[in-house]
Amino acid sequence: MSKIRVRLIKSQIGRTKKQKLTLEALGLSRINSTAEHSLSPQISGMIEKVKHLVVTEEIK
Repeated sequence: MSKIRVRLIKSQIGRTKKQKLTLEALGLSRINSTAEHSLSPQISGMIEKVKHLVVTEEIK
């Protein structure tokens, strides 16, 4: 499994409840906060739902 770093780049204000809960599940609370996860289908799905709010990069 590869690792991925996710960083929140846009505000949660005005977003749907589901998007806010997804960001919370990813461990992102403030702008520029980062979280590292192992890439799995569940994490990929969560990132896909909030891809307009986050930036991802692969960790080697």
